Formats: sequence, C-alpha cells, structure tokens
Amino acid sequence: MSASGSSAVADEIESLRVQLREHNYRYYVLDEPSIPDATYDRLMRELQALEAAHPELVTEDSPSRRVGAEPLTEFKQVRHELPMLSLDNAFSAEEMLEFDKRIRQRLKRDEEIEYACEPKLDGIAVSLLYRDGVLERGATRGDGRTGEDITHNIRTVQSIPLKLMGEGHPALLEVRGEVYLPRDGFEAMNEQARVDGGKLFVNPRNAAAGTLRQLDPKIAASRPLQMCCYSVGVVEGVPAALSWPDRQSDILTQLQQWGLRINSESDVVEGVAGCDAYYEHLAGKRDALTYDIDGIVFKVNDIVLQQELGFVSRAPRWAIARKFPAQEESTRLLDVEFQVGRTGAITPVARLEPVFVGGVTVSNATLHNRDEIERLGVKKGDTVIVRRAGDVIPQVVSVIESKRPKTASAIRFPSRCPVCDSPVERIEGEAVVRCTGGLVCQAQRKQSLKHFASRRAMDIEGLGDKLVDQLVDEGLVENAADLYALTVEQLAGLERMAEKSAQNLVDALSTSKRTSLARFIFALGIREVGEATALNLANHFGDLAPIIEASEEKLLAVDDVGPVVADHIRQFLDAEQNLAVIDALLKAGVEWEKVEVADAGELPLAGQTWVVTGTLEATSRDGAKAALQQLGAKVAGSVSKKTSCVVAGPGAGSKLTKAQELGVEVIDEESFLALLEQHGVSP
Repeated sequence: MSASGSSAVADEIESLRVQLREHNYRYYVLDEPSIPDATYDRLMRELQALEAAHPELVTEDSPSRRVGAEPLTEFKQVRHELPMLSLDNAFSAEEMLEFDKRIRQRLKRDEEIEYACEPKLDGIAVSLLYRDGVLERGATRGDGRTGEDITHNIRTVQSIPLKLMGEGHPALLEVRGEVYLPRDGFEAMNEQARVDGGKLFVNPRNAAAGTLRQLDPKIAASRPLQMCCYSVGVVEGVPAALSWPDRQSDILTQLQQWGLRINSESDVVEGVAGCDAYYEHLAGKRDALTYDIDGIVFKVNDIVLQQELGFVSRAPRWAIARKFPAQEESTRLLDVEFQVGRTGAITPVARLEPVFVGGVTVSNATLHNRDEIERLGVKKGDTVIVRRAGDVIPQVVSVIESKRPKTASAIRFPSRCPVCDSPVERIEGEAVVRCTGGLVCQAQRKQSLKHFASRRAMDIEGLGDKLVDQLVDEGLVENAADLYALTVEQLAGLERMAEKSAQNLVDALSTSKRTSLARFIFALGIREVGEATALNLANHFGDLAPIIEASEEKLLAVDDVGPVVADHIRQFLDAEQNLAVIDALLKAGVEWEKVEVADAGELPLAGQTWVVTGTLEATSRDGAKAALQQLGAKVAGSVSKKTSCVVAGPGAGSKLTKAQELGVEVIDEESFLALLEQHGVSP
C-alpha cells in the first residue's frame, strides 16, 4: 500500500475511534445517547475490520480494546477481582457456524458442543459480592476492570437477596448479572414523568443506568428494577461438603437455590443447530416477553472446556452474543399528520423516511401529544431516533439536534379538527387535545364503529376497519344501530364485497345481537370505561336501565369507578343522541340476560385481593381478571402484604418473587382453572 493509502486508512481508523469515544462518553457517562445501538454496533465493526486488516495501526487506547468508557467520578471506584469482559457478537447463522467451528477446532473434537443459552437482557451489567452469604458490595462493570460502588442502590432491588438462602455458601462469592427495567415499569416511569413535566427516558436500559447512578437510594427504591444472574466471578472458600458445579447451567441452578434470580428462558442445547433453533424460538416470543432483550448469549456449558478455551484480550473464546435486529434506528422526520380517535383525541403521527427497525420497515411513528412534541423539541426535517419494541406502536424517542438542517420547521398543533373542522379543546389537567365534533366528526364515527364491532365488544366477525370506512364514506351507516339495518344488497354493492361475503356479514350481525351486558356497555365506547369497569357496572346494577338512571353518587359505589369515570358515564348517558342510539339498538334486537346481582359479601372471594402474572395458556390475563371479579375479588397490578393470592403462569417475574418473599399464596394456572370450575365460572 502506498504511503498516501496508508495515511488514509490511519485517518479513517482515527475518525472511527473519535466517534466511538464520543458515543461511549455520552452513553456511559452523561447518560445521553446520541445514536441507536445498531449504529454504534456498525461503527465498532467497521473499526474492528480495519484494525484486523492493519494490525500495525492497532493501539492500546482504541475503543475496540476496551469494554466501556471511564466510570462516573461521583461514586467510589471499585477494582474488580476478575475483569468483567464483554462478548463478541454474531449477527447471522453463518457467524454462529464459524464460532462453533472455531471452538471445535481449538478443542480438537468432532462431537457436538453443549451450549448454555441465555436471553441477553438489555440492561446494566453488575457485580454482587457476597461474603459468607451476606451481600457486601454491589458494583457496575464500568470499564471492565474498575466499576462504581452502587451498593446503596443495589440493596433496594427486591430480586437481590441481602442474605443468601440455604447453606454451603463459599466464603467469597461474586455473582454477575444484569439489572434492568421491565417494560411496564419503564412505561409507568415515563408516564409519571409526563405528568410531572420531567425528563423522559429514551429506553428501559437508559432508565436502569440512570437509576443505578442516583446518589439517593430512595429514588432507586421507587423504581421497579429487577436483576437476573448470568455467571460468577471470584469464588473462594468453597465448603468441602459442596461440590462446585462443573457446568454453566448447573452454576445458575445453584445460584437460584441460594435465592438469586435467573432467567426462566435459559436452556441447554446440543451443537450449533440447537443454538439456531433456540434463537428462532426466542425470536418468535421476543415481543411477548415483559422485558427487552437484544439477543441471546451462547456459552460452552462445560467449565473445564471454558478454561481450556480461555480468553482473548477483551472477551472469552467460549461465549458469543447473537444479536437480534435492532429495535432502535435513526431516520428523518418528513412530516407530521394529525389523526382523530374514537373519543376525539387528536394524535400527532410522524411520517418518516422508511427505516428497518425491530424486524419491520417503519414509516410512521406516534408523537403522543402536544406536550410530547414540546418536550422532545422535535421539528419537521429533524433526524430522530425511532423505537419499536413488541407490539407497541413505533414512537419517536429523541432528536439528534446536531443533525438538524437549517430548513427544519416547527410542528404546529391544529386549532380545528383536521377531519370535520370543529374547534378543538384541551381540558385543564389533560395532555390530550380533542375534537369537539362528536359523531358529527367522520373520524370519530368510524373509530366508534370499529370499537363497537371489535372482538372484545360486540364481536361482529367480518366487519373490519376498511369495511367500516366504506360504510361511513358511502353514507350507509352513521351510528352503531344502523349496522343492524344493512341488507345483503347494500353490502354486495360495495368494493371487494360479493353476495356470499355480504350474507356472511348480515349473519354475523344477527349473531352479535345476543351478547352480555358487560360487552354491550364496553361496546358503547364510554370514555375510561374498559372491559373491567364494564363488567363491574354489569355485576353491580344487573341491567342497563339502572345504570342509565344512576346518579354519580350511585356510580361511585361501583368498584374501580372514581369521580372522573363516573362523570364520563353520566355525560355519555345524559346525551340525547346516545340514548337514541341505545334505544335503536334495543329495537334492532340487541339483547342480553340480566345479571343476578349478588351481595358482594356473599361472593366466594369477596374482600380478597388477587394478582395475575406471567403468561396464561388457557385464557388471557383479562379473562382471568374478569373471572376473579365475578367471584368478588379485587384484582391488583402489584403484590403487597394485603395480597390474598397470586396466579402465576410461565414467565412470572418480579411479582412472583415478591409474593414468595412476603409468604403470599401462589397457585399455577391448573389450580386457578380448578377454582373457577368449582364455582361455575368460565375464564
């Protein structure tokens, strides 16, 4: 290579190093990431490839030779007894095949390797030091050799025992794991921040990192941090009576027996084919998990083989992380449109330059409301970071202001409805701006009809969103009662509708007339009245007429109905046009059986508080909740000393752990279904 060519490569390498150091600093020190993880990974791989091709240009201070940036100076620094190294990454099945091939070549063996598989939690790596079974210290990984002493915050994490259970603990045991925030806890934190006007976190990992760096442990204690263990570091003074495990999976089992939490999705497989199958399995259920993962860690399960394989300078040879498609990416915000929902809420929707994120191409993302736009400081033309996790609608989570073009323009919220031109209003104390047009607004009419026909409401099979749009656009339907007057001839004349499909829809409409009172109440679309509240209203009053006549005071006597919900119910039922629609629905033949109103004190679970957690196979959590409420129980979202019982399905996490710590009764789904059958209730 010529001198000029060598100089150009050196300049490119140095440029990558400067960028990575800056991003490390922003992510690990300032807690203000400026690029998504996928972009960082790409920069690192570019640097690694150039350094591999030009080893003479490698320097010890290169980001590729380090795990992270310098730790924060506000905390006491901790020197790790054994370095906390990072892992090499694989991004494809081919790279996993190469990894397995290298392992077997180095070990000089042809037979399949047994691998321990663990979800790669998107959190913060920490070290826990137990001396004679008692927690002595908690520390972050930091730069791999020096971390930060965060013992005061670690002690607040409910899933970390302050004293190990059982007996036979080593004199010194270092446990390593990942501290993270489950998705529901993260959303609750951000929702509270919105209410308080505080700073929103970009993602759960960022929130967990920020929490662990708080000086006041009360802040950490108020946030639902969790931890899963994945390995051990220093182990000294193992009692003679304890045979220390010689397999990675058995070490995790031992930690679990001592009261430490491990991931329930962990498994052991044979060979690279087993690794691929596990990857596909977990990728398929990734969206259903209650926490974020960005890949899977595969480790040679045999500890003796691990020791034989050893380490390179920054990572073990016997482990690798196969990454999932990124759930955050950067793209350009082209425009903002405003959509009108069923209750008139006007939601800003970002129109994006299409970007592949979380396994799909995203071109739209929510901006929530006007407050969120102001909080983000986002403008049209900005480069933004978009996040997609699970079934959550993609959302704009931050702006890269350094890339803002001079042509960027402010986003202005409409003063009139973009659909019907009615004035918009914002009620004091609410973040949402609403159209005042009601059913005059075609958008609200369409959304209310879609809700009415949905599976959990009237369950009108075949009445999809596009067909509802057609019915309203053609002037065939103005309200829910009009649906039951539709004829085969009218429907068959619509686009993409033949006579058979038209007849099927008419039959489905006829079938839907026979429903339950709770479903009918829910289908009406009263603000803040979800399925659970609709069921409570039905069980409390027994029929619709008493609800229509009920005063706010009587409504407040219903479980889960507060002043706001009671006011929404009364406003809806005091509106003549709504009563006219209800009357037309009843005349069209919609009916239900009256609910036998039982004395709450006579119900078998009256006065009890239950919690449902994990994944249920025979029913949904909503179904389980509804069944419990029929039996008189109150269903809560968190476990406390007042909890009567917890129904725990597969994947139950912190709620199960807390129940066990508090001595609360826990039953599995089979026992729960038997209880329902005993009392004649269907989930």
